[in-house]
Amino acid sequence: MTFDYSRFDRIKVELDGAALRITLNNPEKRNIITDPVNEQISDAFQAASFDERVRVVVLAGEGKVFCGGGDFAQMKRKVDDPGQFFKNLWGSRRLVYTVLDCPKPTVAKVHGAAMGLGATLPLLCDLVIATDDTKIADPHVNIGLVAGDGGSLIWPQQMGYAKARKFLLLGEPILGKDAAELGLIAESAPTFEAMQEIAERWVTKLANSASNAIYGTKTAINQPLRQLAQSMMDAGMAYEGLSNISRDHAEAIDAILEKRSPTFTGD
Repeated sequence: MTFDYSRFDRIKVELDGAALRITLNNPEKRNIITDPVNEQISDAFQAASFDERVRVVVLAGEGKVFCGGGDFAQMKRKVDDPGQFFKNLWGSRRLVYTVLDCPKPTVAKVHGAAMGLGATLPLLCDLVIATDDTKIADPHVNIGLVAGDGGSLIWPQQMGYAKARKFLLLGEPILGKDAAELGLIAESAPTFEAMQEIAERWVTKLANSASNAIYGTKTAINQPLRQLAQSMMDAGMAYEGLSNISRDHAEAIDAILEKRSPTFTGD
């Protein structure tokens, strides 16, 4: 089965030999992930799963940062109309499942910053490399939201519960160099150019290796993660949905849009 990737208009999806390159390409807005972008990322990973031309998937972001996270204007709309959150809940679940289910090896190249869902997305990939100074964070709690859309799933599995609790409960960033040392990502590099060189070496090797062996090995490695996702995601998204209607989240979004510090009351 083959696919026409020219239909993607919210992200850039290109077949480059045996590599399917998925690029977040809205650098003017820090490559934020809106619901339509989320849907197309899932579509691209699903297409890669069944396109026999694709032997490796490469995820990257244009501009100065990989991804600034979610869209605050969209969050405001979901505060004002909570039904919008629940309408798109299924898309959030689908993104996690689709990336983990893709049998093709996935390489994520991260630079500048990867925030919230913009951190979860690459962390779900198989081989993640970042520049040493990249800031990686899941700061859901800083805006009064539960980290239920994948962060609470993947961070503890990569770096262990003790460290994951620190970063998820405090909402603080970790630098790429430290992320590599703690096992959150596979490797870091001192410069963007060095990061690109290492990542492309991985891509070339994966594209020219015994694909069926790699697909099977990846599927076996990801089996516990897929099982865990099935057991966690519904509860995580339900808790995040409840926090979406909290006063603290509404206050956080208003504070961001009004360019001031939020005042949380615990409500």
